[in-house]
Amino acid sequence: MNTWIPKYQPKEGEYLSLEHFKEMDYFAVENYGLPIELMMENAGLHLARLVASISPIDHKILIGVGNGNNGGGGLVAARRLQAWGYTVYLDLPMAINKPLPLKQLDRAIKFGVKVGLPSQIHHWVDSYLGFSQRRPLPEKILKAIEKANKTKAIKTSLDLPVGITKELDHPYFKAHHVISLAAPKQILQSLAHTTKIYIADLGIPKEIYQQFHTVFPPYHEAQLFELTRSSLE
Repeated sequence: MNTWIPKYQPKEGEYLSLEHFKEMDYFAVENYGLPIELMMENAGLHLARLVASISPIDHKILIGVGNGNNGGGGLVAARRLQAWGYTVYLDLPMAINKPLPLKQLDRAIKFGVKVGLPSQIHHWVDSYLGFSQRRPLPEKILKAIEKANKTKAIKTSLDLPVGITKELDHPYFKAHHVISLAAPKQILQSLAHTTKIYIADLGIPKEIYQQFHTVFPPYHEAQLFELTRSSLE
């Protein structure tokens, strides 16, 4: 399983704070004309490829979606997985009314993605909230976290598990797999050793990494890497 995903050990200082990553992300959008929708498509494709590498085609996939860019990435993954032959459902604990997520929701539904929780969930994907998530979390998100953590489903988070804190002293989505976009995030170092963490190319150019004095992963070799666990100990 996942033998096609190469391993990568981040260098010292390569883990980014959320504040550092936000600056890079916004700089790419504002100064390089990198469209948010394009980054959303990149994130969703990487997420779909990872989910497909973990779950066989007969697995029912549930993707939890919020009303932001992270939710949009989850909706791209839903559309991709449905197109590949998976049966995909959406958990929508909040109204989707922002333009980009709404556009992605419409596309996903046209592809055959269903809204609602299936009777059996094999793989629960968390794309509820991204790096801008705030506390306290909405009550409906907290209920989704509680329900997900009680299931035996495989659990995967896009970028950050919803609810994560450095001390893990609040309810959070207990993911088996986390796909960190663009670069490793410092906050992920608090996760259990058994959690598999990946990084994926979001489309931010090497020059921006250099301007922000951080390491550019070898995305010319592969666009998705599994981080070696020794780097998180």
